[in-house]
Amino acid sequence: MKFIYKNSPIFYKYVKRKGEVVNVYLHGWGASHRSLYFCNEHLKGSSLFVDFPPFGKSDKDIRGWTIFSYATMVVSLCEKLNIHKINLIGHSFGGRVAILVSVFCSSKVNKLVLVDSAGVKPKRGISYHYKIWKYRMRKRLKLDTSNMGSCDYLALNSNMKKTFKNIVNTHLNEFLRDVKAPTLIIFGRDDRTTPLYMASYLHKKIKNSELVLIDKAGHFCFDDNRYLFIKNVKKFIEEG
Repeated sequence: MKFIYKNSPIFYKYVKRKGEVVNVYLHGWGASHRSLYFCNEHLKGSSLFVDFPPFGKSDKDIRGWTIFSYATMVVSLCEKLNIHKINLIGHSFGGRVAILVSVFCSSKVNKLVLVDSAGVKPKRGISYHYKIWKYRMRKRLKLDTSNMGSCDYLALNSNMKKTFKNIVNTHLNEFLRDVKAPTLIIFGRDDRTTPLYMASYLHKKIKNSELVLIDKAGHFCFDDNRYLFIKNVKKFIEEG
């Protein structure tokens, strides 16, 4: 199914079951709703899956979006479907969106699960600052900079590059203290994309939170050890 938000078609899949609380799954950057769809087989209740543009089956060329646009899109979709209470499960970029939704619509959010979540301001080393200096120097000298940037950035069109810049430069540290929902923070112990200091910071700043680390798992801890991932999420959502 699709609905229109800011003139953009957004794909979603809504699996209805008994229960008042709907599990809303928010995938990571570059993925689609399919990355977390396996959860539908293991967790009770209804499930709502969304494809964040420009990924999956949603619009490929959005314009003027920010991280806040993604959050309000999720809220608008829930309102369209008359969903009043949700559990949010967000991976990486989806975690950023989940944090904002849980702050701005706290009355809707029953529980929050942050999976290898982004959103914390990263610690920058010398190599990062050197790359920034090199980019600025080349730009000042009017040299080609089209091949400079991360793989995620280079894969995007010009409109999406603006959105990507906004997302990675909008840090959510100050929002964490306003998260009210009980929160499970679950990370792969070997995550290099969102390192463990980010997991610890999330746990420290979100008052009603618990932290679970999965051994021998990286940024996609739900793929590296699906059994432990489901076990912990299921226990938190259904029994906690």
